[in-house]
Amino acid sequence: MNGRKWASALYVTFSVTFLLLGWELLSLAVNNPALPGPLPALTAFFRELAGGLWGHFLVSSYRVVISLVISLVLAVPCGMVMGREEKVDRLVAPLIYIIYPVPKIVFLPVLMVLLGIQDASKITLITLVVFFQILVPIRDAARGINPDLVNSVKSLGARRRDIYLHVVWPAVLPEVLTSLRIASGTAIAVLFFSETISSQEGLGYYLLDAWSRAVYTEMFAGIIAMSLLGFIIYTVLEHLERWACPWKYV
Repeated sequence: MNGRKWASALYVTFSVTFLLLGWELLSLAVNNPALPGPLPALTAFFRELAGGLWGHFLVSSYRVVISLVISLVLAVPCGMVMGREEKVDRLVAPLIYIIYPVPKIVFLPVLMVLLGIQDASKITLITLVVFFQILVPIRDAARGINPDLVNSVKSLGARRRDIYLHVVWPAVLPEVLTSLRIASGTAIAVLFFSETISSQEGLGYYLLDAWSRAVYTEMFAGIIAMSLLGFIIYTVLEHLERWACPWKYV
């Protein structure tokens, strides 16, 4: 086990070193203030973190996490029911097919008019995007459950609630966590866009403000902070998946 941990730490160190080296070489090749090297950017990041950047980081973290939780609470039950109840799926699926391809980002002006320019509109927009990214895989996973498994549980006297709780939920759990990890990146991308419009807080606002002032080291400090937010969420979800679905990592 210790050897595996050392190997994992070595791979992480190598990856980070490779990334920083590539960044430095690209900065030297471009030779433009708009692309500072990793040392000035990281220096600005830690300097700004002690100032206002930390507050923007917390605001953005709150918006993303709340959006992911709301999407999860709404999408998982809907996906499970659609995957197992054919009549419900026939009724709802056409609506999903119509709405899913529409880029939800276009609704931001409407949401700002209806909900204001504060957290509500941004959280709602992220939830709209992430909801469908979770719903569709859960629905397909629930639909793909072996019918013989369901019938065997029914033969033991299981009711519909028991089937959802002890068969459908364990079957779709890996897909839930995988779709959440994928959706987290999309959530942060939508967050950035929403925070650059009529906003005075959040990493998107911070980054755009630094860009407008041509303070590129601070701009990259915002980029690093947003990347760090995505990395933290992704890592937490991966560890949660390892804990909840250990058979995937045997």
